[in-house]
Amino acid sequence: MIAWLGYEAWTWPRVGALATRPPRTTAFIDRYRTEQRAAGRPDHVQWTWVPYAAISIHIKRAVVVAEDIRFFAHGGVDLDEVEDALGRAVERKALPRGASTITQQLAKNLWLTAAWSPLRKAREAILAWQLERTLTKRRILELYLNVAEFGPGCYGVEAAARRYFARSAGDVGPVEAAQLAASLPNPRAWHPGSTSRPYQAYVARVLRRMERADWLDRLL
Repeated sequence: MIAWLGYEAWTWPRVGALATRPPRTTAFIDRYRTEQRAAGRPDHVQWTWVPYAAISIHIKRAVVVAEDIRFFAHGGVDLDEVEDALGRAVERKALPRGASTITQQLAKNLWLTAAWSPLRKAREAILAWQLERTLTKRRILELYLNVAEFGPGCYGVEAAARRYFARSAGDVGPVEAAQLAASLPNPRAWHPGSTSRPYQAYVARVLRRMERADWLDRLL
């Protein structure tokens, strides 16, 4: 136990470093590259960092309403969402899933695995708590928008805007922003251009949420 705790402390991410510089890579990017190499394919990824001010407000609003509408109100873990998720899990007699905030998703993308486990969720919650106490909300959102996966080998809103719309992230409009945000739950299959009916239905729901959440703009 002591050895394990020592290892955890030694390898624990240095959250404060993100306040002044972007990450060099992420756990999800590393995993994708490993998968590609194992399959004998090139491990190139599309990933271009852009500052917060260079990202369309439509993208910011779309991602917040789709992923974490209470982002600016919680401290990293949305306890109301956790309670709802636990209730749904009890009804289905299954382990609770979902209820992850943008801050938790950022922690997972940067440092953890995609596989669900109680230990990973505990690490995710602790890292989210640290992120919220070290960085501003806008910096957390900036980081997430720059590292989230938007399709196979495509990370961050700038790469996604270039790949799917042939424009910069700053020039993305409301409909395109909704298409990007709607891809986040399943980016390997759901992304702009997909003919998936569930994806298209979700795009429409995100657009409706965006229309009702113009109040977010003063916070973004």
